[in-house]
Amino acid sequence: MKAIVTKDCMGDRRCNNLCPEVFEYNEEELKSIVKFDEIPGEYKDLVRKAAEECGANAIEIEED
Repeated sequence: MKAIVTKDCMGDRRCNNLCPEVFEYNEEELKSIVKFDEIPGEYKDLVRKAAEECGANAIEIEED
C-alpha cells in the first residue's frame, strides 16, 4: 500500500496528529508528507482513516 499527499493539502495536520509514524509536516512545502514509500502493515488502517478524515481529500491511497 502506498499513500500520497496531493497538492490539495491544506496543512491542517490532522493526519500528522492521527498517525505521526507515517505523516509529518514539511514546513518548507507547507503540507504534510508521507515518510514511507510502502506503508508498513501495522499502520495501514490508520492511514486509511487519515485519508477518510482529510478535510481536503488530499491523501490518495494505492492498494497493493
